[in-house]
Amino acid sequence: MDVCLCRECGLVQLGFVVPPEVLFRDYIYLSSTSSTIRSHFAEMANEVLLGFMAKGDLAVEIASNDGVLLRNMLGKGVRVLGVEPATNIAKVANEAGVETLNDFFSLQTATKIRDERGPAKAIIANNVFAHIPDLNGCVEGMRRLLADDGVVLIEFPHLAPLYEGLEFDTIYHEHLSYFSLKPLVHLFSMHGMEIFDARKFPVHGGTLRIYVQKKGGPRKIEKGRIGNVLDEEERLGLYSPEAYDRFAKKVEGLKESLVGLLLQLKKDGKKIAIYSAPAKGNTLLNYCNIGTAIAEYAVDKSPAKQSLLTPGMHIPVYGLGKLQSDRPDCLLILAWNFKDEIMAQQAAFAASGGRFIIPIPRPQVI
Repeated sequence: MDVCLCRECGLVQLGFVVPPEVLFRDYIYLSSTSSTIRSHFAEMANEVLLGFMAKGDLAVEIASNDGVLLRNMLGKGVRVLGVEPATNIAKVANEAGVETLNDFFSLQTATKIRDERGPAKAIIANNVFAHIPDLNGCVEGMRRLLADDGVVLIEFPHLAPLYEGLEFDTIYHEHLSYFSLKPLVHLFSMHGMEIFDARKFPVHGGTLRIYVQKKGGPRKIEKGRIGNVLDEEERLGLYSPEAYDRFAKKVEGLKESLVGLLLQLKKDGKKIAIYSAPAKGNTLLNYCNIGTAIAEYAVDKSPAKQSLLTPGMHIPVYGLGKLQSDRPDCLLILAWNFKDEIMAQQAAFAASGGRFIIPIPRPQVI
């Protein structure tokens, strides 16, 4: 898994593409598992409804997962459609009342939707744009489906906080691209579209939401906010190879600190378990060589992940009940981007003397 920098446009991307059909046709991440994400998406849905849509308008969400965002738009006088490639998750969404097309989003899919339902006033793509191998095909599909006065809202983990916070575990095969704003300005311009706003959010360790319209669209371009993001990226040197040499050295130091901390806890006789089994966690576990000799097992709220093994390190995953029966001393939180939510859920564990290990941006015990 090599990370590459394009010297022409500044895009950071993986050098190897796993076919999307392998990664996403059968998927085990359910967005609604996290209360943080449910709340974030509810606010986003409300913004779309109040700011960009009128009665009867169509909203299409790309990679809509279990419909957690679109559920907030049901019964509000607008039409909604999810497009979700994971067959098992599309079924969950449809059963919950969110009409969902079980397919990958493409120019062909976009054309079919527009022919059958008319143009979309809002197109939403959260935490999926970085997964797409054919970015040009996806953007052209957005342009084809979008109404002339419509808006595309896209969220993705921003490269700037990933870089500053040493969030190396956010790099895994599902995340093909690691976006800064500059290459996206170029990408959408190639397809007759323009980014008119960019806003930061804290979720997932630092998320950027961009707002896109067709060139010359009705909305004012927020040059101040866009300029601030571009200036930050330039200051960090995100378009230069030297920045990533520095990043790699810092990540090596983080690895040494984390492994040293865990080995010391084991030496002190502490039993360590893992809380949550996110995809990102496997980058950390494998890079740091953390296996069952250090952490005997993992627990996760999602039934879809229970009774499985973590890839590579083969750590067994159980339900949360395992914590009550086994009572470990420390929990290594791999989904550190939800650490506040997780520690609140596990207040009883902390009250009984349990401690939490947060690996990123620097290893610490709470």
